[in-house]
Amino acid sequence: MKQTFRGLFATALTALLLTGCAVQQQSPSVVDRAPAKDPGQLLGQAEQQAPGKAAQTRLEAANILARQGQRDSAFEITDGLDESVLSASERVRWALLHSELARALDRPRAVLRASQILDDELSMSSRQQQTLMEHRRWARKALDQPDLKNLEMPEIAGQQIQRIAVFLPESGPLSNVADTLEKAIRTHHKLAGDGTTLRFIDTTQFSLDELYRRAGEMNAQIVIGPLSKDRVTQLEQRPSVPLPTLALNYGENDHNQAKRLFQYGLSAEDEARQAAKRAYQDGRQQMALMVPDNAWGQRVGDAFGQALQQQGGKVTNAVRYNPNGSASNAVKQALGVSGERARLGNIDALFLLAVPEYARQVPPLLDYYYASSLPVYATAHLNEGVNQPRLDKDLDGIMFADIPWQIPDAATGGEEALPFYPSYKALSEAADGSMFRLMAMGVDAYEAGTRLADIAALQDFQGATGQLYLTADGRIYRDLPWAQFQNGVPGAILSPNRAGDE
Repeated sequence: MKQTFRGLFATALTALLLTGCAVQQQSPSVVDRAPAKDPGQLLGQAEQQAPGKAAQTRLEAANILARQGQRDSAFEITDGLDESVLSASERVRWALLHSELARALDRPRAVLRASQILDDELSMSSRQQQTLMEHRRWARKALDQPDLKNLEMPEIAGQQIQRIAVFLPESGPLSNVADTLEKAIRTHHKLAGDGTTLRFIDTTQFSLDELYRRAGEMNAQIVIGPLSKDRVTQLEQRPSVPLPTLALNYGENDHNQAKRLFQYGLSAEDEARQAAKRAYQDGRQQMALMVPDNAWGQRVGDAFGQALQQQGGKVTNAVRYNPNGSASNAVKQALGVSGERARLGNIDALFLLAVPEYARQVPPLLDYYYASSLPVYATAHLNEGVNQPRLDKDLDGIMFADIPWQIPDAATGGEEALPFYPSYKALSEAADGSMFRLMAMGVDAYEAGTRLADIAALQDFQGATGQLYLTADGRIYRDLPWAQFQNGVPGAILSPNRAGDE
């Protein structure tokens, strides 16, 4: 556990050094009276303690920081805590503090995570219970969460899922992706040891109706798949599907109208929307944008621009670059370079969609054009997922969203705290970085599929690919943790609230 809170410790310690004797703000109402202890010293002590004691010490440090008005630093600590190692009473203290901080920082999903202890029948006072219930209501209203009863399926409600049909192609352009997903599903299923029966059916051989007929013959309770976007689009146009289904992609329609059909995948557009929200929360209202000049770049760029506009910001300069060329001209256009200097009068930050080889060119060019302090937000596509600090040094400073399995130190505070750690270990030893996200997706697909009998268990589910949540039409999206390249390695973002830090 030595590595578990290294990023969080650095975050809080940096905040303490920056704020010094800051003027105290009004503290959360549920925070305990602050002991006369130094939070930085407590965090240092926690690095040397056993997990349970360390979590208790960090909770105490977070409580002090919250009382001092340093909510960002306190939230970073409570958000990274593994509350399962705390005693029952300490878990209640953690939930009250974390939900209060999250509400103050407008983090409704974090509030929902904390309020999940209401379902654990822990001993708490009526006032504590009412506070957590109030926080949960606020979070659900803020997220406009669907009425889960409309998504329930009486035919499997309350059952243990024991028979699963998996629709994947054995040949064709998606066969490599399908092979990776199958390997992950089989590995996780074996480690889970839950007695579930899996049957894989080749989608290249049969029509959709025949696939479901064969799944029915094996008495499958649910279906995982198909993978093809075209087939998912066909399914979502139907009024219903024959069996409860977790598709491994998103259809092209604005809404999914098919009953019993759920959709889940690794959406670049969703990552772009989260980047827009993150940038706006950090005070970046006018953004430059660099995306590839192809259909993928168009979709992701549009998703980012629309999400930023909904927040209240706007894209002031959009550049579509040749992904096979040099980044020099694209960066010059994005920054409005005149002579040898960037003109940033209408640019607060840059959004970058790029693969690693291209992305590595961008920060040195920002430095060359005197724009090294310009914040850069990106999707996970620039992170190869392997430790190569010498090669990735040029990515330093870029902030990006990625799945917990790819950024364990930044996302959870260390590998041991990752969701489904045994599967993570087994698959990380057998996968290269380019396929590891698909491995994580296969694990979450299996876990999400087995939870279809209890829809509530799918809402705010902590998975290998992020925190999963449902929309009203059965689509499952992910909230991702954020990281920043530092010395060529992804790590925790040391300035949680970057607004106004020019």
